[in-house]
Amino acid sequence: MFSVQTYQSRRSALQKQISSGVLLFLGNIENPINFEHNTYPFRQDSTFLYYFGIPAPYLAAIIDIDNDKTIIFGNELSIDDIVWTGQQESLKDKSLKCGVQETLPFAQLASYLQQAKKSGRTIHYLPPYQSSNKLLLGELLQVSPKEINPSVPFIKAVVAQRSIKENQEIAEIEKALAVSTEMHLLAMRTAQVGTQERHMAAAIQHYAYDHNCNFAYPPIVTVHGEILHNAYQQNFLKEGDMILNDSGAETAMGYAADLTRTFPVSGRFTARQRDLYNVVLKAFEAARERLKPGIKFKDVHLLAARHLVEGLVAVGLMKGDPEEAVQAHAHTLFFQCGLGHMMGLDVHDMEDLGEQYVGYTEQEPKDTSTFGLKSLRLGRELQTGFVLTVEPGIYIIPELIDMWKKENKLSQFINYDLLESYRDFGGIRIEDNFLITNEGFRLLGPELIKSVEDIENYRTNHVQ
Repeated sequence: MFSVQTYQSRRSALQKQISSGVLLFLGNIENPINFEHNTYPFRQDSTFLYYFGIPAPYLAAIIDIDNDKTIIFGNELSIDDIVWTGQQESLKDKSLKCGVQETLPFAQLASYLQQAKKSGRTIHYLPPYQSSNKLLLGELLQVSPKEINPSVPFIKAVVAQRSIKENQEIAEIEKALAVSTEMHLLAMRTAQVGTQERHMAAAIQHYAYDHNCNFAYPPIVTVHGEILHNAYQQNFLKEGDMILNDSGAETAMGYAADLTRTFPVSGRFTARQRDLYNVVLKAFEAARERLKPGIKFKDVHLLAARHLVEGLVAVGLMKGDPEEAVQAHAHTLFFQCGLGHMMGLDVHDMEDLGEQYVGYTEQEPKDTSTFGLKSLRLGRELQTGFVLTVEPGIYIIPELIDMWKKENKLSQFINYDLLESYRDFGGIRIEDNFLITNEGFRLLGPELIKSVEDIENYRTNHVQ
């Protein structure tokens, strides 16, 4: 945990943004895999972590603005609990570490909230994403789960505060990135013809665990990089394959890293792979250089798209004017997703609070209907203190090609004849993490190799 003063200061700043009522924070539970006592690894709710820091299940907290009091609700261990788990730190001691003096049994939360409601006071709560908390909210507020109506002022206040990263948060993110960088280099050393993708995933997981980290998200380690969120890891590596490794560590305090590199199974890229890799790299570099306060990330996304089209025109897969092609969304045959997202305590930071609040504004809402743009998680104007990813890519998806070709869609921009010979190409993505500064941006963590030459040299000299 951070210092007591950190959590007190965060709660005090939040409290000033809401005029009245009760702010309700629900922690997470241990979710069962296949029966109650065989659970998934526990991960505390990120907003609960941000304001209270306690990484333990079955907790809730309130900030009663009208009465200026903060209470953590939970249960001390019974003797039956101690028999199975041993003596643990008391709830009271955990609460004192975040500056909360008052604790109450969890069962008293419902009566506290009901009394506040009877007094005509507003109960502010955030959108629940776990089914258990949806049901719990219904019980606490005596409403149907379908009637759950999260507090927009509460959401906006939390987003505004969590979006600007403290120096100590940046330090945690860079810890995660230091581990993640070594994970990626290990994956490059581990990949060999005849092994399976899962061997790389297991190696980097072992490394993360050895350094007191978990994965920030299920890793994507695949020879089919055209599948954007590919979880399958049973393919055998062959000569001529490229591996897309999208993986990042999460520190013990919950802060994430998110890196992607693409590299050849053999020591060198093929000519086609090299050409398209450099197209992605140039788009990445162009987007990176535009990062600064005041610029809209949607504009950076479209800039990267134009650079991708320029490169694809140069290799013959696209044609026509790149600006017109991007305006027509022709680039989305190759780049279907967004350029990046916010990052912090969540790898997609605060996504549970709603992209319309985290990545966009009411004045400029998200485009939820246009292919490509509807997958752009971040479009708003950047501010000093934001942490975000930049991750352009080229993805050759045969099923999408077939659909567009059948419709002869945007054929004035797409060279379908040449594209047929790329059907089995796969995908390429390059991703780093950045802090927006007053001057522009700063790359976070150690710089991980990304040029064709550096990757080929590393693979040639370090394959195990």
